[in-house]
Amino acid sequence: MVVFPTKMGAMKLSMLKTRLISIIILLPFLVLVIVLGGLPFALFAAAVLAIAAWEFWRMFHQAGYSPSVVILAGGTFILVLLRYFDGFNSDGIALALLALAAMAYHTIAYQRGDEQSAVDFCLTLGGLIYLGWIGAFFVSLRQLPDGEWWTLLILPAIGIGDAGAYAVGGHFGKHKMMTRVSPNKSWEGYLGGIASAVLLTPVIALFWHVMTPAITIQRAALAGLIVALIAPMGDFGESMLKRQFGVKDTSNLIPGHGGILDRLDSMLWAAVIGFLLVSWLF
Repeated sequence: MVVFPTKMGAMKLSMLKTRLISIIILLPFLVLVIVLGGLPFALFAAAVLAIAAWEFWRMFHQAGYSPSVVILAGGTFILVLLRYFDGFNSDGIALALLALAAMAYHTIAYQRGDEQSAVDFCLTLGGLIYLGWIGAFFVSLRQLPDGEWWTLLILPAIGIGDAGAYAVGGHFGKHKMMTRVSPNKSWEGYLGGIASAVLLTPVIALFWHVMTPAITIQRAALAGLIVALIAPMGDFGESMLKRQFGVKDTSNLIPGHGGILDRLDSMLWAAVIGFLLVSWLF
């Protein structure tokens, strides 16, 4: 008997194909940039995060708010590059100056008739902190000793955890975690993601250990555990933002995946967690 796929099944297969093609095209380039490191990686990270800041602005702008896209995107780009050139020495000062610029901009906007400038100021400042200052931890992680290999361990741990959560949750998920924020996410899937990260991240470590003795199976298992435990909150956080405005994706820049911000949600958290793990514990 020949079984023909339903219309919904055909759409899912088409979407999966599109997603896989995007991954096949983008993943080698991303790995190359991480391995290159230095200014090329910093410029790449700054540009990607600036685009994510534009998507952040676009989401709120479509909902009737008016954060400053120039300060958001331009400030994010500056903060990431400053982290590369001067570490944590001057990005705090830059953030302070950007906050003052945002206050001045939105005060003038209120004088000109914008009735929600106070909210817009908070959105501009929040986006700068989340995507500029926190996003710069991608650069901080890469600049650590053996940073290329730690980056190529921490970020894949997110993908491993996501895949494990999707597989386990899809088959066994019954107890929902946050029904309002992300109705499809279950505790079973969450635990499956943790187990997958703990078991499979050390497999990557077997290869990277040849490059640097600092990366061990034990450290990889611990990194996988902590990343899988905490970083999914980044996914929930972005879902919270999008659900408030009924937005499925922040843009359609990446076929099959949505926008840059849609892909960075958990990675932003993982970059901070990875940097703290490597610099404090490992």
